[in-house]
Amino acid sequence: MLKDLIEYIAKALVDDPDSVHVTEIEGEQTSVIELKVAKEDLGKVIGKQGRTARAMRTILGASSTKNRKRSVLEILE
Repeated sequence: MLKDLIEYIAKALVDDPDSVHVTEIEGEQTSVIELKVAKEDLGKVIGKQGRTARAMRTILGASSTKNRKRSVLEILE
C-alpha cells in the first residue's frame, strides 16, 4: 500500500511517469521503499532544498505509524 502511494506521488511529479520504479524491501521492524526515476526528473522528486522529498517522507512516516512499522524512503540515482 505504501509502495503504491509513493509511486502515485512520484508519477504525478515527473515528466516521464513510465520511468518511475518503486520497490519495497520488507524487514521485521522496518520497510525500505526505493524510488528510482529518470535522471532528468531527479530534481523534481527531490525539490528545492529537499522539500518535496521531505514531504514524501513525512507522508510515508505518518502512514507507516498506522501499521506500527517504520518506513524509510530511499531515492536512487
